[in-house]
Amino acid sequence: MSWNPALDPDCPTGDVVDAIETLIVPRARDLGDFEVRRALPAPKRQMVGPFIFFDQMGPAEFITGQGVDIRQHPHIGLATVTYLFDGRFHHRDSLGTDQWIEPGAVNLMTAGHGITHSERIDGEMLRQPYRLSGIQTWLALPEGAEDGQPAFVHAGKERLPMLEGEGKRLRLILGTAYGERAPVPTASEMFYLDAMLAPGARLPLPDDHEDRGAYVFSGEVAIAGERFGAGRMMVFRPGDRVSMTAGAQGARVMLLGGATLEGPRYIWWNFVASSRERIEAAKEAWREGDWAHGGFQLPPTDNAEFIPLPDR
Repeated sequence: MSWNPALDPDCPTGDVVDAIETLIVPRARDLGDFEVRRALPAPKRQMVGPFIFFDQMGPAEFITGQGVDIRQHPHIGLATVTYLFDGRFHHRDSLGTDQWIEPGAVNLMTAGHGITHSERIDGEMLRQPYRLSGIQTWLALPEGAEDGQPAFVHAGKERLPMLEGEGKRLRLILGTAYGERAPVPTASEMFYLDAMLAPGARLPLPDDHEDRGAYVFSGEVAIAGERFGAGRMMVFRPGDRVSMTAGAQGARVMLLGGATLEGPRYIWWNFVASSRERIEAAKEAWREGDWAHGGFQLPPTDNAEFIPLPDR
């Protein structure tokens, strides 16, 4: 293990703890027009593998004319992952990408040394009521990829591997698991799955990844004699064989993890980096607002406004 992502240096090991190393209860965060439940980073866990942010969006109901409207904002040192259960999002970025995402598909935007994007509900979506729910995560990039070129990849649900049988339907969103590999390239070794479990279905976690976690989106699961309902993230000890069993109503669980990084990351606003200097340079570049020659550009098809640098 290159670095133990548990933030508590006195975290017990061996037989002192059971199979669940950390239980995380998400915190509600208001993003303006929309509230999310944030599981990562947590007081005792900054990351699970490379996953450094984990937000549950919704479920939410929007009436006609209302919707999520996140103006252009910057990122460095991370990759954003958007995966929806209900609704649609309109993504535009400084690479010129103009892409809607729908349930079961994945958007992976790699910031590298710098990218800007907006996420909006617009057009036909605003002419009728709609539901929105899903998961947004950030992946911290390895040090060797922090200064890399930004990139964007979209994969429709028909391209993502599906594993089915014995009351289980698993969609592999990113990385490798259960002998399958997702088609979207990533900067480090990881796995990310959407697991839909029928009542009583039993699912062993992948045991070939260093760091592993599970987030219950709906329903309930039993692990090592304990029950965990919706809105709970469990992080497991490396190397342990762990299985979960769905409750009487079934369950939908996001499985995530992978190789740990070289060390912890600094986080400020939308910036993630292995050094404070990278954060300060990104802050200055966004403050300057030199879209023609500076460190950031605005999306060419959505550049009339942007979110200013926070005063904190």
